[in-house]
Amino acid sequence: MIRIIKKKVEVSALGKHICMSAHKARRVIDQIRGRSYEEALMILELMPYRACYPIN
Repeated sequence: MIRIIKKKVEVSALGKHICMSAHKARRVIDQIRGRSYEEALMILELMPYRACYPIN
């Protein structure tokens, strides 16, 4: 019997001294949460929000 276990990768980041409200940053981060790295970068490049630049 072979058991296949999916590995879950968890990533976290911490930003300090960023002049932006948490509400504005959360609006962008909620859009990319749970997506792959390449897909998240593509979404960040196309979103019109100024909050995308420090997150990118």
